[in-house]
Amino acid sequence: MSKQPEQVLENQLVAQLQKLKYEKIVIKDENALTANLKKQLEKHNNITFSENEFERVLNILSKGSVFEKAKTLREKQHIERDNGDNLYFEFLNTDFWCQNQFQVTHQVTIEGSYKNRYDVTLLINGLPLVQIELKRRGLEMKEAFNQINRYQRHSFGAKSALFQYVQIFIISNGVNTKYYANNRHQSFKQTFYWTDKENKRQTNILNGFTSDFLEPCHISKMISKYIVLNETHKILMVLRPYQFYAVETLVNQVENSNNNAYIWHTTGSGKTLTSFKASQIIMNMPQVKKVVFVVDRKDLDYQTTKEFNSFSKGCIDGTDNTKSLVKQFGDDTKLIVTTIQKLNTAISKAKYLSKMEALQDERIVFIFDECHRSQFGETHNRIKAFFHNNQMFGFTGTPIFKDNAVKNELGKRTTKELFGECLHKYVITDAIKDENVLKFSVEYVGKYKRKESATEIDIEVESIDTRELMDSEARLEKITDYIIANHNRKTHQKEFTGMFAVSGVKNLIKYYDLFQKKKLEGKHNLKIATIFSYVANEEDADANGFIPEEVSVVEEAPALYGMNVHSREKLDEYIVDYNTMFGTKFSTKDSQSFYNYYNDISKKVKERKVDILLVVNMFLTGFDSPPLNTLYVDKNLKYHGLIQAYSRTNRILNEQKSQGNIVVFRNLKKATDEAITLFSNKEAIEVIIMKPYDDYVQKFNDSYDELIKITPDVDSVNDLFSEDDELAFIKAFRQLMRVRNILNAFSDFEWEDLEMDEQLFEDYKSKYLDLWQKVKSDTEKEKVSILEDVDFELELIHRDEINVNYIIQLLIKLKSDTQKDATKTEQEISNLLNTEVNLRSKRELIQRFIEESLPTIEDTDDIPEAFEVYWNEEQKKAFKKLTTEENLSEEKTQKLIENYLYAEREPLRDEVLDLIEGEKPSVLKRKKLGDKILKQIVEFVETFINGITGN
Repeated sequence: MSKQPEQVLENQLVAQLQKLKYEKIVIKDENALTANLKKQLEKHNNITFSENEFERVLNILSKGSVFEKAKTLREKQHIERDNGDNLYFEFLNTDFWCQNQFQVTHQVTIEGSYKNRYDVTLLINGLPLVQIELKRRGLEMKEAFNQINRYQRHSFGAKSALFQYVQIFIISNGVNTKYYANNRHQSFKQTFYWTDKENKRQTNILNGFTSDFLEPCHISKMISKYIVLNETHKILMVLRPYQFYAVETLVNQVENSNNNAYIWHTTGSGKTLTSFKASQIIMNMPQVKKVVFVVDRKDLDYQTTKEFNSFSKGCIDGTDNTKSLVKQFGDDTKLIVTTIQKLNTAISKAKYLSKMEALQDERIVFIFDECHRSQFGETHNRIKAFFHNNQMFGFTGTPIFKDNAVKNELGKRTTKELFGECLHKYVITDAIKDENVLKFSVEYVGKYKRKESATEIDIEVESIDTRELMDSEARLEKITDYIIANHNRKTHQKEFTGMFAVSGVKNLIKYYDLFQKKKLEGKHNLKIATIFSYVANEEDADANGFIPEEVSVVEEAPALYGMNVHSREKLDEYIVDYNTMFGTKFSTKDSQSFYNYYNDISKKVKERKVDILLVVNMFLTGFDSPPLNTLYVDKNLKYHGLIQAYSRTNRILNEQKSQGNIVVFRNLKKATDEAITLFSNKEAIEVIIMKPYDDYVQKFNDSYDELIKITPDVDSVNDLFSEDDELAFIKAFRQLMRVRNILNAFSDFEWEDLEMDEQLFEDYKSKYLDLWQKVKSDTEKEKVSILEDVDFELELIHRDEINVNYIIQLLIKLKSDTQKDATKTEQEISNLLNTEVNLRSKRELIQRFIEESLPTIEDTDDIPEAFEVYWNEEQKKAFKKLTTEENLSEEKTQKLIENYLYAEREPLRDEVLDLIEGEKPSVLKRKKLGDKILKQIVEFVETFINGITGN
């Protein structure tokens, strides 16, 4: 049998789970689920609930969001018994996780907005904590992922909402299996393969995955210890396998030895989450007095403290100064985050020694973040000598080996010499294979020529030993012009952001001034920001792999340290520009003001409010911003400094972010290859670096060939006979979009290079969106469409800047164009109305304005106002039609729409039915009528309100 039916796979999975000692139980519906829950909780807690008492238990379980329910699951519980006594019990034993009750059931049916039947459910103490959705072999796992999202919308929150207690989802088509936490906001990119300790995947659900991951003790341990509740975003996060193994090895090391060690996890793989979970578990071990998490600078101290507190609210009291740090060492604080500089002060200055010496013989575990930085000096030895019973662990994405070690006062030292053995390794090739980080697309721009005996010879920039050329105004201006010309393309029309790393403060000042000059000349509208401090010898000659330490805050100094007058004046000037742009009030008047500016600029980059951040060294390490996808480089980098800088761009975000773009204005090809080889192997270059432009051209053409086998021309999409045929077309065109998305980031990209022209692509895209609209709108069918679970990946074609205002500007242009240009503009408007997702609902109205109103307008300045009048009238008519035809209260409907827009959630069916004036529909008609009115309200908002006034 080439394709295993889902039912066969389901039965085999349930049988295997029974062999693992899960009790098989039949649960058909909600009533059976709650009846079983009562029995299991009674068994687990060795008590008996009366019916009234169990109602109180269900009342506890019914409250709160998925996030709040995850907390409820882990907390000790209390109810008052019928006789007035107090009763204490638990839903889950998180300390002795094997001592829970494990059951498996399948085909549970829950009816919410729609009736849904779930594949396989794992119950722990009667609660559904693991949900497994299966697809037959050959189907995309993303379909199972989308199906779970549909269940979350339609039925997980229905009745007693016990399925909102699911902690881990598992999706599988038999041969491929992934898991992820119950977090509705994540994309398919945040789903993970399980692996063994050597990072070998366990993909087959029946051969490896179930016996390893779903073994009762292991899955219960994952839920009890390795799910993190993120307080900032109110979401559940689950550790990936390499994070799990790293924490387990660290805990084992503390339990069984005093040896130091380090963890090598590539940059961007989530070291903060790993180190937090390790710190959290180790600090609760009775033999450990304190865990001290040590970072390198105050900006990282702030960032790490904030991230740790997001994982567990209030768990870290950030040490703002050395006095505060010393106090934390003396009180009952179990987990401390501090900088190595403050720690050094605490054990060196006489005024602190009496308090610190009391801890010298206590068992203290130190965890060093990015342990390749300043831990290589005398300070590290001083810490080791002061604390007699210390145990030190280092985390790094780029270890120091003999090849990239740099000599300091203690000679050349490697990570192994400093911390001992590597306990767990997860290198960049592993992360790319697992799709936990992106590949890099590296483009080398610019070669320089000199005349020699009247013959021009190409001279690679690296071989030109003259600063005059590198710093020349002409070269810097050409690079500035290149960035202005290509930035929108690189960042998908500013959907993402960029960073520009330059060789020194002097050149940064020149670049910034050039960008500002060209902005005043109207040559771009990019939001440029910068931050820097002056450090001696920061120029290219010192590119030894280490990104030099910059002064951000010096604790003892009232003002910035080391910055010369000229550069500080320029920075203040640039901060004024920043203040004007964002309505802020920062300056460099003192350390705290500068620190606040640092934090705000970090926040603005992450929020995509800054287009390009100009830096020398700051932000090239330790800065994590998924929306950053492009790094421009005009400085020499090598080894770990190069990998760290490049890795600012390769965080996973969504389908549109297909790679990190590195644009290099120097010849760093050799340095790039050497760095990749050092931190993985020589063959890894093929894995880490994107293929050349021509390879993707060929891939696009091959994908186009596959598309025309299914639909030879655009009109043939209309003749697709079945949903299976439509699905084949959707997948073929989606693949075409994916490759085009990659091509679009190349500076060389031209449609002329492809076998398919741009207009044909747009025409097919229109048909693709017609199918999406059909699936999206068809809510009244009883039978679920197979297309409902398909991810159309609309982010690949969505552009925020294309909205109604954009169309109005094109209409003004159309009115002003000559006949020849008008035809081109008409085609552009037509394409946008047919292919832009956020314009399709408005298409008919805009076309009617073009046909009926535009010809009567003589002055192009009158077009915006005329369109606004037309739009308001059409909106009033549509609103009146909706309320009249469905007999709705105008006042209540208006209020519901306002609440819908404010809360950003669709109204509930009962809220919609409450709008009806007069006789309410019968029970039999409520569902159909409620869904119909809700659909009309959503369409009204989509048409007349969303995407009207800007991004």
